[in-house]
Amino acid sequence: MNDEIKRYLYDIKISITSIFNYLGEERNFFEYQKNKLLRRGIEREFEIIGEAVNRILKKDTTIKITNARRIVQTRNFIIHNYDTVDDTIIWGVISKDLPKLKTEINKLLDDETNEHVDN
Repeated sequence: MNDEIKRYLYDIKISITSIFNYLGEERNFFEYQKNKLLRRGIEREFEIIGEAVNRILKKDTTIKITNARRIVQTRNFIIHNYDTVDDTIIWGVISKDLPKLKTEINKLLDDETNEHVDN
């Protein structure tokens, strides 16, 4: 894996961590929904995640990220349809998809680190 792809993976990892940090331990949908600054910050992190995944796909199609196309489509939707973003859908992605993506990205980065250690 080249350094550019690793950088994109780290960008994804940082954005996921940021989203969870923004929400804190007590993740509350209603607090999220009424806090415009929080919603916009999280939407921006999703834009970064989607763009990083898109760049990875363009550089190396062998990197396996589950639902990569859907991640990019979510990014595109947020950017191009900013006025119709559904808070419930974003919350669902945060709750269901983001933990899985976090695990997957960490594994990709760990595998890369271990590969260099073994060589």
